[in-house]
Amino acid sequence: MCAPLFIIKGMHFMRYSKATFFLILTLMMSLSVLGISQGQSDENGQPGMLRNPLNPYGGADPWLTYYDGYYYLSATTWRSELLMSKSETLAGLKTAIPQQIYAESDPSRCCNMWAPEFYLLDGPNGPRWYFYYSAGTSGTLDNQHTHVLESEGTDPMGPYHYKARLYDPTNDVWAIDGSVLQLDDQLYFLFSSWVGPNQSMFIAEMSDPWTISGARHLISQPTYDWERVGANVNEGPVALFHEDDLFIIYSASTCSVPDYKLGMLTYNGGDPLMQSSWEKHPEPVFQQSPENDVFGPGHNGFFMSPDGTENWIVYHANDSAAGGCDDGRTTRVQKFTWNEDGTPNFGEPVSTETEIAAPSGDNGIDPVPDFAEQPKVRYQNYTHELAFLSHNDDIGAIDIDPRPIADSQFYIYPGFADENAVSIRSINMPAHFLIHDGNVIKFAPNDGSDEFAQKATWNTIPGLADDEWISLEPYDQPGWVISRQFGVTALVKVTDSLNEQMREYATFREVSD
Repeated sequence: MCAPLFIIKGMHFMRYSKATFFLILTLMMSLSVLGISQGQSDENGQPGMLRNPLNPYGGADPWLTYYDGYYYLSATTWRSELLMSKSETLAGLKTAIPQQIYAESDPSRCCNMWAPEFYLLDGPNGPRWYFYYSAGTSGTLDNQHTHVLESEGTDPMGPYHYKARLYDPTNDVWAIDGSVLQLDDQLYFLFSSWVGPNQSMFIAEMSDPWTISGARHLISQPTYDWERVGANVNEGPVALFHEDDLFIIYSASTCSVPDYKLGMLTYNGGDPLMQSSWEKHPEPVFQQSPENDVFGPGHNGFFMSPDGTENWIVYHANDSAAGGCDDGRTTRVQKFTWNEDGTPNFGEPVSTETEIAAPSGDNGIDPVPDFAEQPKVRYQNYTHELAFLSHNDDIGAIDIDPRPIADSQFYIYPGFADENAVSIRSINMPAHFLIHDGNVIKFAPNDGSDEFAQKATWNTIPGLADDEWISLEPYDQPGWVISRQFGVTALVKVTDSLNEQMREYATFREVSD
């Protein structure tokens, strides 16, 4: 049976049929169980349009590449996993379901995964994608180092295998934001590390895509006032070529302030390992725009339009000056041009209210112009007005006033195994869906299998404590429901002897915020 969907508006509940809700959701989201968004395209082949951001939550430190007909996007997860989204159109990335391309359990590098970048480079077995990221240990940010994965083939989605940790043996210290520079057939590794009170940028030669072959060399420290807001920081270095010119675009000041911004180094020729070969631009090249409600724009990458005629920048930013270094940062994109002297002109970060033309050769139509209007659901529990179905990392829970609120917000899809049921996707762990593993309630990434489809499909049946509410029954295990037992959120079997409290814990209503 299907219960009605309730949507909160003030103190009132509006009732919609599930069919109506799915119609609304389908119009707003291009569902793809495989995580590949085709997007929508203009039927007359006219250039597409979109609005920033590309995600509603969790879009920090983005890296975006156009390759072989598809856009690929990855960003910081803060967890023990790396994700990738794929779409034929740039706008389609907004509704592509990210796929988990790698998960880590080694305690020496398990956690706090940051700043992904991926490059197609020549390896011992031919071209392979090399995926660079920062990671460390649980419970602290003091052990962050740079790591690299290697793909099995030339698909940016992988599969990937752990390859190595990149480090200078003479300075094996905290080091983040690894990036690759290829100059005159030589690979160099760019990264950020501390020297006294300054988080500074370094360069080192590489003997192959996973090995630093020489000592690190300092190329930039925060010296200008605009690089020292909140903390003295130069980080996120990325190489940018234009004709015969080479630049390194980097982020300056601490990411917790709205003054986080981009600076620029220009290569003057000579040995790139020498600091004297790089000249720092005296002013920032991209910074906050309060009039456009864009704050702390930084940690960027670059990509080309499908037809190769346009240069685009991808970066993260906050919607408020109060935003900080958290999952509230979202991924933004915009085209940039070149000044007469050959330097990049990034312009001003555009407002999320501004409709921008899609990259040349891309006729995708924005499927979600305003993420604030995208339907989100919370499952309020019968036991308490502030109790909701939520997750603590990947473990399902029924918590009172869960924080952040996104831990208890979900997107609802027609069930993977049965479209008359539902599949429930986390807002802030966007690759993860509500499943059961035996009797354990979890959130897990979709592996595309029939088994996962069944475990991630839920029947909504009349609530055990109130038939105007609902209970969530696993599609492949009828007669069981999500409840709490012995203080743990779990599946319980529905029997005549099920006590009243467990029936109440098994009863929810769907509300929107």
